[in-house]
Amino acid sequence: MSDGNRPVLGVIACNREIDAQAAQAVMTRYLVSALKYADAAALLIPAMPELMHAKEVAPRLDGILLTGTPSNLDPKRYGELVDDAPGPFDPARDEMTAHLIEAMLDLGKPVFGICRGFQELNVAFGGTLRRDMAEHPELIPHHAPSHHSFDQYFEHVHPVQLTRGGILERAYRQDQLDVVSVHYQGVDKLGRGLSVEATAPDGVVEAISASVNGGQVLAVQWHPEWRAHENPQSQKFFELLGRALRREPLVRT
Repeated sequence: MSDGNRPVLGVIACNREIDAQAAQAVMTRYLVSALKYADAAALLIPAMPELMHAKEVAPRLDGILLTGTPSNLDPKRYGELVDDAPGPFDPARDEMTAHLIEAMLDLGKPVFGICRGFQELNVAFGGTLRRDMAEHPELIPHHAPSHHSFDQYFEHVHPVQLTRGGILERAYRQDQLDVVSVHYQGVDKLGRGLSVEATAPDGVVEAISASVNGGQVLAVQWHPEWRAHENPQSQKFFELLGRALRREPLVRT
């Protein structure tokens, strides 16, 4: 049992419908992985920007985690006015995370992201997204075929190359990982000030980092939370989160 001195991690919620009722939801696997391997407490942050502002909660948190979710960012968020962009969308989460990222980094606090969270961070830094990761002939498959089951989606694995000298390469002490890939969208233009931490075999950016006002930014396109209890490499991502929350160097020298 904790003595109450663990850092407090804010975890963004999503707008979902459960039994025909509106709900704020986070998949439990993100919370279990973060609380266990980052050794942190957590508070869920509602994606309800019409009722609260990120600046009200940011000072009370030691860092935030932006999770994956089925919804996609609205392309208007990165300057593309298109009518045929694939959904579903969660505009309230788009709004809340944009303000959260700004508020946390203004305070020099860490922001970590997974999948959609990775994409949100790239857009927050002025980057753009591509929406053709499933069918582009020049890319490797980044998502299992849509007719597969949910569990089969998360059996879809491909390698990523870790950037030499980057945070992940130094933390893992190896130059390649096999990662769970479940995404239809990804980085097109990289956001300003972001460093590439990993790439897929087709060159698609798979992990990013930055430091803003002393706050660590680290995000991955893959899913380290999926069955993290079976995968020490996945656990390492959340251990890095725990170090960032405690304002410790991510990589021991």
